[in-house]
Amino acid sequence: MASGKCIKVLFILSSLCCCWLTVSQAQSNDDGSLGGSELLANLSLVTDAMLSSPPSSDWLIWRRTYDSHGYSPLDQLNKQNVANLEQAWRTDLTLGTNMATPLVHDGVLFLLSTQDTVVALDASSGAQLWSYKHESASIASAKIGIALHGDKVLVPTADLHVIALDSKTGSLIWDHAITTTQSGPIPYSLRSAPLVAGGKVIQGVTATMVPEGGFIVGLDLDTGEESWRFHSVARPDEPGGNSWNNLALAERSGGSVWVPGSYEPDLDLVYFGTAPTYDTAPLLSSINQPGISNDALFTNATVALRPETGELVWYYQHMANDQWDLDWVYERQIVDLTLEGVERRVIVTAGKMALYDAVDAATGEYLFSLDAGLQNIVTAIDPITGAKTIHPNAIPNAEESHLICPFANGGRNWPSAAVNPVSKMLYLPLAEICMNGGPTGRGGIMTTGVGMTPQPLADSDGKFGRLQAFNLETQELAWNFRETVPPTSAALATAGGLVFVGALDQSFKAFDDATGEVLWQTDLGDIAASFPISYSVEGKQYIAVVVGQLSLHANIWLGTITGFLGQDDSPVTNLQRSGPAIVVFALK
Repeated sequence: MASGKCIKVLFILSSLCCCWLTVSQAQSNDDGSLGGSELLANLSLVTDAMLSSPPSSDWLIWRRTYDSHGYSPLDQLNKQNVANLEQAWRTDLTLGTNMATPLVHDGVLFLLSTQDTVVALDASSGAQLWSYKHESASIASAKIGIALHGDKVLVPTADLHVIALDSKTGSLIWDHAITTTQSGPIPYSLRSAPLVAGGKVIQGVTATMVPEGGFIVGLDLDTGEESWRFHSVARPDEPGGNSWNNLALAERSGGSVWVPGSYEPDLDLVYFGTAPTYDTAPLLSSINQPGISNDALFTNATVALRPETGELVWYYQHMANDQWDLDWVYERQIVDLTLEGVERRVIVTAGKMALYDAVDAATGEYLFSLDAGLQNIVTAIDPITGAKTIHPNAIPNAEESHLICPFANGGRNWPSAAVNPVSKMLYLPLAEICMNGGPTGRGGIMTTGVGMTPQPLADSDGKFGRLQAFNLETQELAWNFRETVPPTSAALATAGGLVFVGALDQSFKAFDDATGEVLWQTDLGDIAASFPISYSVEGKQYIAVVVGQLSLHANIWLGTITGFLGQDDSPVTNLQRSGPAIVVFALK
C-alpha cells in the first residue's frame, strides 16, 4: 500500500477510535466514611472561583493553583511529626512512560495513567470508582496530566485529541481532534495538562521537527471546538517574523509547548513557555542583513496571551538562538515580591541552565536573574534588558569541543520547582552534570551535528543530584542538599514547613524547608518520575506520588549515572523495582 494511503487509513482509524468504559461503585464503608457511589454522587462542580482559590483539601490544577507554585496550605503534616509518615495505600498502574500528576476533588482522585487511560479512585483508600480508555492507533506518549472544570475531566490523548469526560461516571461528553497543516507521521504530541482559563480549555502542542512549529489552541469548554490558535514559531511579515535568518515558514520548526501554562486572573493573562528548535544549523550564523536576526522568536520565550482570544499581549525571549537544546519551556511561577520597595507581581522561570529570569507579569519588563551556579554558557546579563552574553566556547564550531554546563538533559528539566508564597522561597530539583560539547558534524539531535556527551563537572565530587533553595525576595541562593543521584520528581512544598522530592534511587524525602535537613525518607519501591501532591479527606492529610512510569528524562539519568560510576558502584544498578503504582502516605 502507498504511504499516502497508509496515512489516510491511520487517520480514519484515529478519527473513528473506539473507547471503552468500566464503572464500579463501592458501598458505604464499615467505618461510616463515604463509599464510592456516594463519593461520586456528592461531587460538586469545579467552578472558576474554585480554580482561582481552591479549597485547601483539594488539588484541582497541575501545580494546584493558577500561579503554579506546587504548594499545599495543609499543615497537619509538619516538621515535628513527619517522622511518623507511613504508607496509607498503594494502587497498581499500567506499565508505560508518563509524567503523571494526580488531581483531587471532594475526596475523588483523578489520574491520567499510561495508554490514554483515566482512572477515578477513592482518595482515602485507592479503590477504583471508574476507568476510561481512549483507543487509537497512535503510540502512547508521556503526559503531565489532566484538568477539571464543572462536571468535566479534560484529557489530552496520544492521537492529538482533547476529550471531556463526566467526572461522576467517566462517560464521554465531547471529543475534539486538533487539526494540523502537515500530513504524514510527523511527531506532533500533547504532553502538557490542559489549562482552563477565561472560559477556554488551553492546550499546548509539541512539534519536534515539524515545519511551521508548535502552537497553543483555545477550545470551547462546552463543545471542544477550537476558538483560537497561537503559533509559537513567528510567521514571516508578523511580529517576530524577521528573527529567523530570512528562512521561509516551511523551513522554520520548533517552539514546542509541552508544559502547562499559568494564569493571572486579575490581569486575565495566561503564560506559556516555549522550547527551542532542533534545526539549529540554518540559525548558527547571522546572515547580516539589515532588520533580520537569527534570534528565532518565539522559541525559548514567555508568551502572555488573552485566554478568550489567544491575542499575544507581550513576550520575553530568555535565550535567543539556542544551539544546545537548553529549553526555557518550563513552569511560569507567579510570585508577589517587594523589589526596591515596590510591590511587583512577577513571573519567575528557569531553563535547563538553572538560571532564573524574573519579568513583570503585566508587561514582560525584565527585572532580575538568579543563577544556581551550574552553567558556564552565559557570562554576563544586561541589568536593564536581561540580554545574555554567550561564552565563545559555547558557540558550536567544527574544530573543537569544550566542557559545556549543563548537559542537554538539563541542570533542571521538567521536574518543577515549588514556591512557598509566605516565605518567598523556591525549591528546584537539579542535576550537576555537564557535557562534552562539539565539534559540529558528528550527528546527534541538533542539525549542526554538534556532539553532546554527558560529563561530570570538572571538580565533581561524585554527587550529581541537588535540591537548591532560592530566596526570591533577597535574590540569593539559600541552602542546598546534594547526593549521588539526581532528583526525578517535581518538588512539593507544604505549609507544614516541608519539601518533598523523589530521586533516581527510588527514594522519597521530606526536607525541612528552612534548613534542608532530611526529616523523613522512604523507598518507594520504584522511581518517582512524576508530580507529587498533597490533599486531605475528612480532615486527614495525604501525600501522593506516582512511581514506575518513567519518562525519557529519568531513563537518561539511569544510563548516565551508571556510565559515570560503573556497574559495581552505581546506586541504581540493582534497584528492585516493583512496578508502576500510585503511592499515598499519611500519618500513623
